[in-house]
Amino acid sequence: MQKIRVEYKYDNSVARIILDDGKANILDKIMMSELIELLTSFKNKNNLKLITFEGAGNNFSFGASVKEHTKDLAAEMIESFHKMFYTIIDLSIPTLSLISGQCLGGGFELPLVCNFIFADKTAKMGQPEILLGVFAPPASIILPLKIGNAKSDELLITGKIISAEEGKTIGLINEVFEDKQAMHTAVEEWIKKNILGKSASSLRFANKAARASFNFFMKKNLHYFTDLFVNELMETEDANEGINSFLEKRKPIWKNC
Repeated sequence: MQKIRVEYKYDNSVARIILDDGKANILDKIMMSELIELLTSFKNKNNLKLITFEGAGNNFSFGASVKEHTKDLAAEMIESFHKMFYTIIDLSIPTLSLISGQCLGGGFELPLVCNFIFADKTAKMGQPEILLGVFAPPASIILPLKIGNAKSDELLITGKIISAEEGKTIGLINEVFEDKQAMHTAVEEWIKKNILGKSASSLRFANKAARASFNFFMKKNLHYFTDLFVNELMETEDANEGINSFLEKRKPIWKNC
């Protein structure tokens, strides 16, 4: 089963990627593999000016697959997940996410890496990984860069879920709209006004320049967090307890080690 769809718009200058697994748009290894393959193919599309991401149905994504976070699968999962971010960075094509409904964990980290985020009032966003005894590697780099340590600490350490309005207030969201249809209509106009009239080549150079610091910190630190997650965190009892208790639908029993 294919878990993503892509549509090309405006003379193939905009790629619209839709996460669609028929349920909660979980970023599992199949969906991640499809995304990486598609994004990699964009290297040969010189006229591509913008990539947009959205979720089919009422939700953007419930997050990465918890089943694939278990100790024996974590290394493979996190390698594939992080490869998406490296691929997006290396493309330098501007990116935009449209968020409706639940947008959590790994499902929120995908919009976070984008240049622009638009949301409607149904959007609920956050990094609740800590509730499972783990942490969010990409978000641990991206959030401090985008909104500073005070607000990013609140999201990463407490697992707080925020509304679209709060996301805009703290600087994560560009604009908030009444509903999904209003968001799509407004974003189409935004693309026409701000993207289509520009050179695809120049947009990539501008994006690379604008994100020089962002890209540096992502490439420098994401490898470190991969090691921290796989070789240190997943060796603790509580990280495994958090994942297993979620899968077993019970309350975790922490041993604090």
